[in-house]
Amino acid sequence: MGNLLVKNSASGSLRFWRKRKDNNKHVVSEDSSLEEEVPWEPFVPLTDEERAEILLAFSADREKVLVTHDKTSIEIPAGKFQCLIEGAWLNDEVINLYLELLKERERREPWKFLNCHFFSTFFYKKLTIGENGYDFKSVKRWTSRKKLGYGLHECDKIFVPIHKGAHWRLAVINNKDKKFQYLDSMKVNDTHVLEVLARYYADEVKDKTGEDMDVSSWEKEFVEDLPEQKNMSDCGVFMIKYADFYGRNLGLCFKQEHMPYFRLRTAKEILRLKAD
Repeated sequence: MGNLLVKNSASGSLRFWRKRKDNNKHVVSEDSSLEEEVPWEPFVPLTDEERAEILLAFSADREKVLVTHDKTSIEIPAGKFQCLIEGAWLNDEVINLYLELLKERERREPWKFLNCHFFSTFFYKKLTIGENGYDFKSVKRWTSRKKLGYGLHECDKIFVPIHKGAHWRLAVINNKDKKFQYLDSMKVNDTHVLEVLARYYADEVKDKTGEDMDVSSWEKEFVEDLPEQKNMSDCGVFMIKYADFYGRNLGLCFKQEHMPYFRLRTAKEILRLKAD
C-alpha cells in the first residue's frame, strides 16, 4: 500500500509511516515500534502532483490571490498561504477557510461526519468584548436559522477557536455528550473560557428557541489525553486537526511528527477548496 514520508520538525529527520491492512483494519506503524488502529483517510499520502502544486503556491508572488471562497469571500493571497510552511504560525484567514471547508465536507457526506458548527476565529473575541467581558448581543445574529440553515442547539459539536497570548487553542460545546471541552496543545487550562461558553450556550438556546437550558450539570473537561505540541509554531495546526478529528468522531490519533504532513495536506485542501 506504500509509505507516508513525514519530517520531524524538531530534529529534521525523516520517518516512514507504513500502512498495511490487518484483518481488514487499517493500521499505522512508525518503524514497527508503534501501532494504532486508525481509519486511513486522515493520513492519505500526497501525490507528487499535489506536492508540486503546493510548492508552486508557496513560491508565488505574495500579493497573488491563490483562492477565493465564494460563500464567505475569504481570499488567500500567497503571502497568507505561506503560513502553512513549516515553522510559521497559522493566520485567521487560513484557519477560517479551513473550518468552512470542514463544514462543507460534512454537508457533502453527512453520513460520515458528526453534525457540527465551526465558529470563525473572530467569534470568541467578539463575544468577550465590552466592559464586563461578555456581550451576547454582539454575536446573537451570527447563528440565525436563516443564516446557518440549522439551529446551533441541533448540532452534535460546536467548535470555538480561541487565540490568546500568541497561542491557538480549541473549545468545544459538546452537545452530544453534554460537555464543555478545552483542548490546548500546550496543556494550559483556562476555566474562564468554559464558563463563558456555558453562559453563551444557555443564552443562545433561550434566544433561538425560547427554552431555558440548564447546563449546570454539564461536565467542564480539560482534555488531557491529546497530542501535545513540541515546538513553538504548530499550535494552529494542532487546533484545526483537533476539530477535524472530532468532527469525524475519531480519537486524536496523531502526533507532533504528523504536523509537517498536516501542513501540506491543509495547503492542498485550501488550494482545491475541498477538505477530504
